[in-house]
Amino acid sequence: MAADASGPENQISLRDTFRALRYRNYRLFFVGQGASLIGTWIQSIALSWLIYQLTHSALYLGIVGFASQIATFILAPVAGVLVDRWNQHRILIATQTLFMFEAFVLSALVFLRIITVWQVIVLSVFVGLVNGFDTPTRQAFVVRMIEDRADLPNAIALNSSMFNGARLIGPAIAGILIAAVGVAWCFAINGFSYLAVIVALLAMQVNLFEPEQSTGPSAVRELHEGFRYTFGFPPVRAIILFLALVSLIATPYSVLLPVFATRILHGNASTLGYLGAAAGVGAFIGATILASRKSILGLGIWIPTAGAILGAGLIGFGLSQAMWLSLLLLAVIGFGLIVQMASSNTILQTVVDDTIRGRVMSFYTAAYLGMTPFGSLLAGWLASRIGSPYTVALGGVISIAGSILFAVKLPSLRHFIRPIYCEKGILSANLCGVQAASETYVPPEER
Repeated sequence: MAADASGPENQISLRDTFRALRYRNYRLFFVGQGASLIGTWIQSIALSWLIYQLTHSALYLGIVGFASQIATFILAPVAGVLVDRWNQHRILIATQTLFMFEAFVLSALVFLRIITVWQVIVLSVFVGLVNGFDTPTRQAFVVRMIEDRADLPNAIALNSSMFNGARLIGPAIAGILIAAVGVAWCFAINGFSYLAVIVALLAMQVNLFEPEQSTGPSAVRELHEGFRYTFGFPPVRAIILFLALVSLIATPYSVLLPVFATRILHGNASTLGYLGAAAGVGAFIGATILASRKSILGLGIWIPTAGAILGAGLIGFGLSQAMWLSLLLLAVIGFGLIVQMASSNTILQTVVDDTIRGRVMSFYTAAYLGMTPFGSLLAGWLASRIGSPYTVALGGVISIAGSILFAVKLPSLRHFIRPIYCEKGILSANLCGVQAASETYVPPEER
């Protein structure tokens, strides 16, 4: 968030876009996770289609979205404490195995023609429980694979590119598969895709991933320290709260896509796949631009800017009734959403100390994924009363309002970030100069 964002070190360059891939463990993770995420997006689209075919209800789409992530909201802060204590490599192997198990169970239920909406809800709760451990672990694990912290922003941005590259490919494949062979095969393919990331994790040099602390303060005390740091340090608090707002009112547009595909655009499963892929195109472009940046400097302003772009896209998409325009606006939504979230992630990962990283990223997870279930439930309820188009457009209006508020606060937040950037060498010595006493960074736990 530093104000000093000019200069050649901050210009976008494609030359170093993939520099984080020179680390073997990260390269394995990138390839394995990328293959797995394609399967995840195939299942995501197929599951939305299955629920809508079973219920023909926007409210049930919201209920399933709520069920799949409410456990993450509750569990993530506690999981963050354990992530800082336990072996993150082993946690990831366990979570990916459990995800694979859920996909195969879901596939079997559909193949046997005994699937019900309540079974889907139970399995969605199971996924949320696993996600509560998996997401903060993956966020913290990326740092352990990158030896040179200067490459960390690039690694985080590449993660976003990987996620959204899969988001581009997966929905398109899902639309074709649903129309050709049905949703059961989509779930089965997702189950097999987890083998890629599990094999990649097993091939890593695991000696690098022993936990940095296994003893010390009690879990309750560590959880309190993580909460105090997260909400006591203004930049981290502002980022987390803005992310929570976007996750609550903007992200849940995706649970209503089956309604737009069938009722608004008069399409079918293929239409739903195209809509999901369009958002992936925009998100992939945004993530690639972030990966091309050489420095974190100036990234702070991208957070409210992307939030405003996201809001404008949501308003337009909510009101659109033309297929070509809806696809274009979904690309805008995908761009704004991933740039806002990836920029937030990058700044948090840069300023947070390693000893508390898992706990802070667990609150990031609670804001990013944990607020989404409430948004999904709210979106489903609103859509059943005022209609899906106005529900999505309202989310866009609130997103723009939150972006304006964050932009107003941004100059004061840079006051807190600047000393950390100087201490870590992110800002050059001539830019740092002599820090005034009022600018000296004091961690919340030492105040």
